[in-house]
Amino acid sequence: MRVLILGGSWFLGATIAEQAIRKGGAVSTFRRGRTGSEVAGVDSIRGDRTNADDVARLAARGPWDLVVDTSSYVPNETLALARALEPVVDRYLLISSVSAYEGWPTEPLTEDSLTLECPADAGADYGYDGDPGPSQYGFGKAGCERAVLETFGTARTAILRPGVILGPREYVGRLDWWLRRMQRGGRVLAPGRPDRRIQPVDVRDVADFALVPGLSGIFNVTATPARETMADLLGSCNEITGNNADLEWVTDEHWLAEQGVRQWTELPLWRTYAGAWAVDSSRANAAGLVTRPLRDTVADTWGWLQDGGASVEHERSAELGITADRERAILGLWDAVQLDHCGA
Repeated sequence: MRVLILGGSWFLGATIAEQAIRKGGAVSTFRRGRTGSEVAGVDSIRGDRTNADDVARLAARGPWDLVVDTSSYVPNETLALARALEPVVDRYLLISSVSAYEGWPTEPLTEDSLTLECPADAGADYGYDGDPGPSQYGFGKAGCERAVLETFGTARTAILRPGVILGPREYVGRLDWWLRRMQRGGRVLAPGRPDRRIQPVDVRDVADFALVPGLSGIFNVTATPARETMADLLGSCNEITGNNADLEWVTDEHWLAEQGVRQWTELPLWRTYAGAWAVDSSRANAAGLVTRPLRDTVADTWGWLQDGGASVEHERSAELGITADRERAILGLWDAVQLDHCGA
């Protein structure tokens, strides 16, 4: 199978490239070459997806059985690219996001849930950022979906809507942060209920699913059913890094929010909204998605970090993590709350 990956040097794109090669595919990547690194064995085509001459030169290198688009964010750019590739590509697989849903992250979601309204020819400034509701990123993903579907049709299109993807080479660094925090040891602010169900998915499982032969349709891609918890995640991080940490579960999430702790970023992966970890991926399971235990993802990510792996510099990385001083201060306040409750 001839596979073209738009992107292919970071995290999911690189993992798809590696796994396609292992499956015997002939893999090309189309990327600017400014960041990331080349996967061994790929045919690297340099170019910018926003440059019409580069895209025309890319199309001339076809045909391909499958294009996997891991770097699609602006609808009108995706529309132009899809139109250029349509004559030389059998199937188009778009990596979208659960952020494309109108109800993310406040409502439980299935593939039949409403998506954000965004035209296929929208530009980068379309949409708005809500809190906790829609995001400009989500509007863009919804518009990119429409661009591909309008060009390739439903039978030749696969759209994957992952939730949180973790694993080796994760560029945002959410799991990286928790692993390094556990390694430092001491009292760790563990947010919310330890039994809160979560459903991050391993990057390698997303890559395997993207390469299912003949895949078409729209699929949520999360660990489903949500079989693991925040306690499983943080406990695995602690165990795998040496059991240096003493987890202090601050179970009153309303109180924690009152202290100004930012969900999702200051304490990565902590989110209280009803839909954050309620994404139904049973359709993908039926089509071939298999997800590994979260502990395996944690262990392999730690192994990658120990072997010299490092998160790339990404705009979202700077938002991650609570400072040591702020963590101590909040835990001190929490201790006082617990004493007051005992006294009462």
